Amino acid sequence: MNVNPHPRAAQKRRTRKAIVDAAIALLARGETPTVNDVAAAADVSRRTVYLYFPSFDQLLLDATVGALAQASVDRAIEQASDDGEARMEHLVRALHHVSPEIEKLGRSLIKLTVDGEPPAEGMPRRGYRRVEWIESALSPLRDRLDPKRWNRLVGALAMVIGWEALIVQRDVCGLGAAEGEALSLWAANALVRAALEDERDAGAP
Repeated sequence: MNVNPHPRAAQKRRTRKAIVDAAIALLARGETPTVNDVAAAADVSRRTVYLYFPSFDQLLLDATVGALAQASVDRAIEQASDDGEARMEHLVRALHHVSPEIEKLGRSLIKLTVDGEPPAEGMPRRGYRRVEWIESALSPLRDRLDPKRWNRLVGALAMVIGWEALIVQRDVCGLGAAEGEALSLWAANALVRAALEDERDAGAP
């Protein structure tokens, strides 16, 4: 379930994913795609591409970061089997174990997002991949949380892991890589446990 309450949010995430996946596939073939190439591969219009990505550079950067990170993050999550808390821990560690080159790309992606026009309501500028990873990691816990608490937990976790959290750890708190990873793990574990405790308290007689 998406953290965004907009009724068409899930469809928008699928469309955005299709556009990025198309760009990734074209880049993987060694091509330098154009907007028309990506639109055709994703089966959408040029207008739709620019609706989701105000600049083509942002799309290509998003696709590059995704291509470099997706496989390793997916493997890390699946290694933890059906333990939701362990899967979340693996996700946090995987997102911290990125090369300096990928971190630089992540910072550039944030800059392009921040410099762009504010998004339309119900139209996230980026982050669908992070939300999907969080939902995948937490999937064993989904039946234990009502929809409202599930959405709140996914949204809260999206704030404490990922590029923004890493930048705060480095630039604001002055933490090293190991310290930042430990802080993200502590925050993620605290949020998961708090959500489960809230659910138990709500069901208590």
